Amino acid sequence: MTRSHHSTLPRGRDILFLALGVVGIGTSGPVISLSTMPVPTLIMWRNLGGAIVMFPFAMRKKEWRSAAGKRAIRLSAVSGVLLALHFMGFFLAMRLTSVAAGTAITATQPIFTAIYLRYRGEEIARRAWGGMFIAFLSVLLITGVDLRISARSFLGDLCALIGAALAAGYMLIGAKAQKELSTSTYTSVCYSLCALTALPIALMVNFHIFAYSARQWLLCLALIAGAQILGHTMFNLSLKRVSPAVVSLIVFFEVPVSAVLAYWWQGQKPPAGTIPGIFGLLLGCTVFVLRSGTKKAAQEIVE
Repeated sequence: MTRSHHSTLPRGRDILFLALGVVGIGTSGPVISLSTMPVPTLIMWRNLGGAIVMFPFAMRKKEWRSAAGKRAIRLSAVSGVLLALHFMGFFLAMRLTSVAAGTAITATQPIFTAIYLRYRGEEIARRAWGGMFIAFLSVLLITGVDLRISARSFLGDLCALIGAALAAGYMLIGAKAQKELSTSTYTSVCYSLCALTALPIALMVNFHIFAYSARQWLLCLALIAGAQILGHTMFNLSLKRVSPAVVSLIVFFEVPVSAVLAYWWQGQKPPAGTIPGIFGLLLGCTVFVLRSGTKKAAQEIVE
């Protein structure tokens, strides 16, 4: 099996794409926390909005005509289902625990990405695992503090952790699909399937689809513009050239953005005991990047 190196840092326009992506997804947690729209309904509208924005660009490509394009579209559909399940975990975490703790734990997705890649026989620099270990201990610290605070907060942490594992699968499959597809086609299919996965769940539990106040619709539009288009779509653009392991690592920097916005918009300050854990997560990310970035890439996963 061909072994790939997954530690090369982004360059050129990908730095801009990823920086915009961090700001975009950083708005996600606080906006979800402010919204009272039920989780499956909010997921459905957020992704339907993203799909509608990307669909005209995808239509011009007509990539469904080739056999390779059809196979990649099927992968994109699987990615969309995983994205919906990831959002279920993340959105619930935003409602059950603090924005800072929930986003910090969800940002552990690079640990799961690295485990998946290693299981598949890919190369992850040995020294980089130290950073992941620091991040893992930090998650244990945060969840331990939240368990002492309330069972509700601890449940939110578990939802965030499950969401992180699902996000890693979504990103890995997305990177594979985009070897054959443009980002516009991939995101149109992925976001559409995500919305279609959330819709029946909303209907089964009798959540309203349309009956919401103007404020709730404005928050939903903010989620589409910020987290979906500026966030996820920018990350997906980078996945065509940057390893999913590295893109997942960049997600760590969502944590301070979300924490600052949650404090600014809602006055939501995380419990003092979670703050060392959040700093530990950021430290683990930094160690991973510095340790793994010293080794030259043998081969990029995405051409």
